[in-house]
Amino acid sequence: MIIGKVKILPLADESLGVRSMCIFVETPDVKVIFDAGVSLAPRRYGLPPHPLEFKAVREARQRIIEYAEKADVVTVSHYHFDHFTPSFKSWYEWIDESTYKLIYSDKVILAKDIEDNINFNQRKRGIVFKSKIEELNSKLIYFDNSRMLFGSTLIEASPPLPHGAEGSKLGWVLAFTISYKNHKILYAPDVQGPISVKTLKYILAIKPDVLIIGGPPLYLAGKKVSGAEVDRGFENMSILQDKIKYVLVSHHVLRDKEWRSKIRNNNFLLFSSLYGNKKSDFLEAYRDFLYKEYPPSQNFLEWINKYRRAKDINKKPPLD
Repeated sequence: MIIGKVKILPLADESLGVRSMCIFVETPDVKVIFDAGVSLAPRRYGLPPHPLEFKAVREARQRIIEYAEKADVVTVSHYHFDHFTPSFKSWYEWIDESTYKLIYSDKVILAKDIEDNINFNQRKRGIVFKSKIEELNSKLIYFDNSRMLFGSTLIEASPPLPHGAEGSKLGWVLAFTISYKNHKILYAPDVQGPISVKTLKYILAIKPDVLIIGGPPLYLAGKKVSGAEVDRGFENMSILQDKIKYVLVSHHVLRDKEWRSKIRNNNFLLFSSLYGNKKSDFLEAYRDFLYKEYPPSQNFLEWINKYRRAKDINKKPPLD
């Protein structure tokens, strides 16, 4: 996708078979990866990830590493594993103890502050992340409510916005805007619609040409998130669709089989739609179907059972 002289290439998200909102944006001045993380849900429908999901996370991780080599800047909107690359070994993220070096070495890292507006678990992860980045030839900048100029390109971050509804136990996230000439691209991860009216007003005030946004968590409605909050997320997303030319809808909303019936079909795009002939693969949403129609091999089932008990961490999943 090209807007003026700004190139936008999604690298990973639920329409590409994984949990992520990773995207690469290039202007004549700077190359940016927004949220270089990718992950799989450990359990869905009571089932671990299907082999096709492991293949998808492997491919997504390879894309992220490839474009990280080109990037000058990497963002960390918040410290969930589908939004940054941690320093441990895990096949659910397809990483080993050194993968983070491939992503973050020789970069400017614009990250969520780990001292203010952050919950306990994310702060712990942020402290570890900071200690590892200090080993690299990189510049870590806590970027809440800040801006930085790269030639004629401006990158700015929002104040901390709620991860969904106001007062969410999941904490806060940063939204990032990249502006070049008369064009603005706003990246708003994990705002879930947005559910928050504060977040809605912030996005409308920016007036982006392109909005990349995490949709409402439909699959959690009536469970971890109230049905009313999810409905409000869809209502607010409709308001944004009326005001913004291009809306790329991603993330939580695509984890439910019924997402199509909830999103207005006037100007939204999927990450996968920007890959030409590549079809969408909503693998997590259809994990139960995958296990029924494409049963995993006995070797895979034995591996996943051992892996879940932390007994096979060093052995790759048998996928081929």
